[in-house]
Amino acid sequence: MAVASALPKYIAVSEMLIREIAAGHLQDGARLPPEREMAADLGISVGTLRKSLAHLEENGMLSRVQGSGNYVRHRPDVKSIYSFFRLEKVKGGGLPTAKVLSVSRMAKPNDAPRFGQSEDGHRIRRLRFLDDDVMALEEIWLDGAYRERISASDLSDSLYQFYRDELGVLIASVEDRIGVAGLPRWTPATFHLRARVPVGFIERVSWSSEGDPVEFSRTWFDNNKARYVSRMGKG
Repeated sequence: MAVASALPKYIAVSEMLIREIAAGHLQDGARLPPEREMAADLGISVGTLRKSLAHLEENGMLSRVQGSGNYVRHRPDVKSIYSFFRLEKVKGGGLPTAKVLSVSRMAKPNDAPRFGQSEDGHRIRRLRFLDDDVMALEEIWLDGAYRERISASDLSDSLYQFYRDELGVLIASVEDRIGVAGLPRWTPATFHLRARVPVGFIERVSWSSEGDPVEFSRTWFDNNKARYVSRMGKG
């Protein structure tokens, strides 16, 4: 098992804040705590926090008023590394991280929808966490045409960021089908539920910005700990 490459700390903190705002834990117009207090609570330096807040400001989710403080601005259409990551803690939010269980190149599964150009794909199996609490298992199939070999050490917590930065593939849209399914036979002992126990289930096909289906994935998630959340419009 390999820990995926962690995001830069300031990006991780800004992504956590984006998800907290989206979940309604930080209301539109709310004033954030003083920077030194907030940095101490998060266990980071003030400099790192300021980089995170600057990132939020660039995305239009923060107003920084000299001499007054930092104020939340709610924007449902913000661009985020985790824009397509739909799982949240039951009470909302939670920073996603991942541990890679295995990466293998093999023939695509017969029961998968058609995607990509190659007969082979890279099968990535991962444990998925929200705020360090294990929530889900993932099996992701990336079309093998994009790279001959991929190792666990190549991957980051955000696969879509890896696709964009390392493979030049921008995921522009996804189709999710939600249901219930038993946990797979390969469920590791480190997961808190056994194989075949029924849980929430997501099947996804992801399309590139060129309109090509390039990825197929299955996610099994503990519906007692996590919820599938999709927000639309300007609510």
